[in-house]
Amino acid sequence: MNRIRVLFVCMGNICRSPTAHGVFETLIQREGLGHLIEVDSAGTHAYHVGNPPDRRAQEIARRRGVDLSSQRARKAQSGDFQEFDYLVAMDQDNFHGLMSICPVGMEDKIHLLMDYAPAFRTREVPDPYYGGDAGFERVFDMVEAAASGLLEELKRRHLRSPN
Repeated sequence: MNRIRVLFVCMGNICRSPTAHGVFETLIQREGLGHLIEVDSAGTHAYHVGNPPDRRAQEIARRRGVDLSSQRARKAQSGDFQEFDYLVAMDQDNFHGLMSICPVGMEDKIHLLMDYAPAFRTREVPDPYYGGDAGFERVFDMVEAAASGLLEELKRRHLRSPN
């Protein structure tokens, strides 16, 4: 079986998508699925290419048992559609940013993260960059719930054992 490859995408790749990347990676490792699912993150803009995640995102993640320190921001590119099975946007702006670089016929690879956490009753993860720590805490809560929902979806669609 080929590995399932998931790319989380926000604007600058220093707050939301690295948090989703770290949370999802931690979750799949805990479930023993690291050999089946690969995770990365990117931004629709090149503002922070090469930079580590925002210190506030790293601190909150660290307190919750997730390490983001090895990640570095990069810009999403059309080649990502060849490499990844799921490109998961944090909000509508980034969804549309992905659509603008999407090769024809691959649009079904783009998803909104919060579609995997319907209990939150929102389709967007808000950008916490200009707010305080409470915004980063809220983003972490949202991402954690949606990551669990996404993993359940991947298990249901791709990792079910044949009977």
